Amino acid sequence: GILTRLQTSAPTIRTLSSSNSFSQNIPSCLWKLGRLNHVAIAVPDLEKAQSLYKDVLGAQVSETVALPEHGVYTVFVELGNTKLELLHPLGEKSPIASFLQKNKAGGMHHICIEVDDIKAAMTELKKKKIRILSEEPKIGAHGKPVIFLHPKDCHGVLVELEQA
Repeated sequence: GILTRLQTSAPTIRTLSSSNSFSQNIPSCLWKLGRLNHVAIAVPDLEKAQSLYKDVLGAQVSETVALPEHGVYTVFVELGNTKLELLHPLGEKSPIASFLQKNKAGGMHHICIEVDDIKAAMTELKKKKIRILSEEPKIGAHGKPVIFLHPKDCHGVLVELEQA
């Protein structure tokens, strides 16, 4: 009858069996990638950028902090789920100064992602031929160890990993 015709004309729905689980395609690591900590933006005028986020957009904006070991001034803009880091050159050898020479109006400089074990991440990434821009982690703006991954190994993006 009609029930038989409905059953035979209904589309077949296939489900993934546990043997074809997506998670099985992901190699197990000794470390885990965590949340997006911040997106860093190089700015030619730090006061103007602070004013945009604080006075125009109404965000909570930190005080300016000098990080001479990284050659930058930093300001953090608090967002609900992450932060923006405004970067301005500190000294002529600042990596931000050379970035701004190529990008006069400023722009996105890097993203920062938290990891639960930065040393294990370094070891595994080196085995996978991902270049790390320093031999050892440096202390970053949050007082935690950080490393930077070469943008040519990360599809054109400078990636900072920060110990959570």
